[in-house]
Amino acid sequence: MINRTDAVRDGKGRLLPEMEYSRLDQQSGSKRNIFSLSLLERLLMVRSVDMQCCRDSLNRLKHHTDSFYSDNLIMRRGQSFQISIDLSRAFNCTYDNLELQLKLDSVSSSCRMQISIPLVFGLDEIDGAECWKMSLEDQEDTRVHLRVFTPSCAPIGRYTISVVCFSPRGKLFFPCYPDDLFLLYNPWCQDDVVYLEDEDERQEYILNSMGRMYYGTEDQIGARTWNYAQFEQGVLEASLYILEKGQVAVSERTDPVIISRTFSALVNSNDEHGVLIGNWTQNFEGGTPPTAWSGSGDILRQYHRSLGKPVKFAHCWVFSGVATTMMRCLGIPSRCVTNFSSAHDTDHSLTTDIYIDENLELIKDKTDFIWNFHTWSEAWMARPDLPVGFGGWQVVDPTPQECSQDLYRCGPTPVAAVRSGLVQFKYDTPFVFAEVNSDKIYWQRNADGSFRQINVEKNSIGKCISTKAVGSDERVDITDLYKYPEGSEEERIAVEMASRFGSKPTLYPQSDQRDVTLEVGLQRDEPQIPEDMEVFLIVKNQSKEKRSTDLLLELLDMSYTGQTQSKTEYRTHSIPPKYNTFHLYYHSKRLTYTVKYCEYKSHVMHPGAMLLTLTGRVIQTRQIMATQFNFRMRTPNLSITALEEAVVGEEFRVEVSFQNPLTQALNNVTFRFEGLGMQNVKKIHYGSLSVDDVLVEHPEGELPSVWLTRAEEHASSCALAPPRLHISSPLPPSGVESLTWLDIELHAVTVLGRCMGSHQLRSDVEELATITLMMKFVPLFSGYQKLLASLDSYQLTQVHGFADIAVLSK
Repeated sequence: MINRTDAVRDGKGRLLPEMEYSRLDQQSGSKRNIFSLSLLERLLMVRSVDMQCCRDSLNRLKHHTDSFYSDNLIMRRGQSFQISIDLSRAFNCTYDNLELQLKLDSVSSSCRMQISIPLVFGLDEIDGAECWKMSLEDQEDTRVHLRVFTPSCAPIGRYTISVVCFSPRGKLFFPCYPDDLFLLYNPWCQDDVVYLEDEDERQEYILNSMGRMYYGTEDQIGARTWNYAQFEQGVLEASLYILEKGQVAVSERTDPVIISRTFSALVNSNDEHGVLIGNWTQNFEGGTPPTAWSGSGDILRQYHRSLGKPVKFAHCWVFSGVATTMMRCLGIPSRCVTNFSSAHDTDHSLTTDIYIDENLELIKDKTDFIWNFHTWSEAWMARPDLPVGFGGWQVVDPTPQECSQDLYRCGPTPVAAVRSGLVQFKYDTPFVFAEVNSDKIYWQRNADGSFRQINVEKNSIGKCISTKAVGSDERVDITDLYKYPEGSEEERIAVEMASRFGSKPTLYPQSDQRDVTLEVGLQRDEPQIPEDMEVFLIVKNQSKEKRSTDLLLELLDMSYTGQTQSKTEYRTHSIPPKYNTFHLYYHSKRLTYTVKYCEYKSHVMHPGAMLLTLTGRVIQTRQIMATQFNFRMRTPNLSITALEEAVVGEEFRVEVSFQNPLTQALNNVTFRFEGLGMQNVKKIHYGSLSVDDVLVEHPEGELPSVWLTRAEEHASSCALAPPRLHISSPLPPSGVESLTWLDIELHAVTVLGRCMGSHQLRSDVEELATITLMMKFVPLFSGYQKLLASLDSYQLTQVHGFADIAVLSK
């Protein structure tokens, strides 16, 4: 008889009950077949299907998907894979046949795609065909080995698979659930629109799970490591879930242009309940501060598990990191890019406009923002929807700044079009052009309320555009991909060409004749909190006549997006009287001015960015001068040291140390750790205690119960902060032999908790204090792995560090 586990189905796909193909012999009490032996020999059924989808299978290795932390069938389109089927009898090519049926459903709509892949005989070369095909590779008794080809234009997504058996008796269905097919883009396939020729670049922009983020200013570039986690558990499922949220039709999933544009809208939550909520205030209650994140995995899993509840909170580099993760996960080569002095053009003029009033003070509610830095993603793809020459890197920016076709999204924008000023090509090219290559124009308000142009800076916007190097952690400057050299004829032509498509096409400014110029900057390249700042001013007279000037210096606290504090909160620093007026002939004068830490410490906005604005008037000519300079106060790094050899599957210890640079305590300090193949972020609230935070040592020959009394003694006199306290004793107390290790550890936690409650243990990091954490990790993969760490508190952000750990095979 046929075993029910065979899941036999009739020609309409219905499951056949057992009594339809066997029945009970009433006389003998035994079952007998209702079919004759010859009919059974012709009936073809599936016993089992081997998808060959485990991580170390040949399929996964050839498709470069062996890094995914799952045993699903994860394949790349445009490439063949093999499966094996065990049948109820030997397959006969004369009257038998097999077929695969794939279904790609869209939960958010009624649209679905069903594909039937017949078995084709005599097919020598299957790769390179642009249709779904299947061939018989080999046959061993009742087992057949099949090769399946997916075309390079196939929609990506999760396909359900069924095997259909054809025989003289009819056809039977065998559903392969839960062994679904996850089909991804294929940058190794020359016919795929995401094809990337260089293998080193494919390793970097698809397979590397660790990246570098850049922040600060062009003169003070900081870096932090980001765990893309594109191969971790749940990330692939979360990425496909987000496509469903975006209601991307299955037929549109062939096109990475549509996929990347969908991600740019859905990574932010401004529309349609996307992944992340942006928050540029100082209040992060109820969520995670943006500077505390160090990877994308936890964010995507949290969003997926909550069925689409937006995660709190994000800034631009978090938005970009998550978008890059999803694109790499689905097979689109991608990277994070940071633009320093990044303009936000609010009136579509393709110029960055700075407005000042009659008193030379900044009109903040009218002025365009200039972000210290802005991070977006780039995706590599062909652009068959545009003229030839606009394929390659495309800007995909998920940070919500301006609406594009009624949604907060940006891109994909061809970088080649930005460079040439061809802003008429989609998508959102004018906005990106203004971010990297707009002229910075200063306007002064007249008595009648109109404005006149007083200065133009042609090389202030778009500096040190940076990304991680291929194969190393070095920074690479890619500014030349976005624009020609500043001041070159090609660059000026691009600016003027782009301006024709802006809101002021006939008012493109021409520079006035000026003979006095200003410069402002810092004496030291990277001042650290809590140091005083030494500001220098250079005033240069380029005429042969005497010039006298009145100057005003403003120091404003600023977020990295260029938004300054309100009028009542920012501090204005006037030049001391003896520096107010300068009598200059044909030469320059350099001046210095000190801003003390006590003057700015209570006004520094996250993450410690400041804006210097220097304005002035030439008394003889009434020339108005203006210039700006932004900078950041550098924060310390975390030091991470492996204390012992790291081996796959075995616990090893790591020491993490940090010194508080401030003359005030840090409250509510949180450490976050990820990397080493960990599938979840490890979060430590400094000062909290649990059983895992107590280490009990057991000297040879002594009972576990010896720690109880000594734990109380040690804890009562201990003034050191947790999270780890070593408890030991040479003498066993009497009468407590029945206690277990867990009893002792729990008791130690209780005792230490009482100490914390009585303030004998402190959870704050005191001013200028150095703390050390002893952490334990279990690496999952061999080779060089990164361990990332970050620290976050209300008083101090952007504190992070990483270590390269050489993990040995077990």
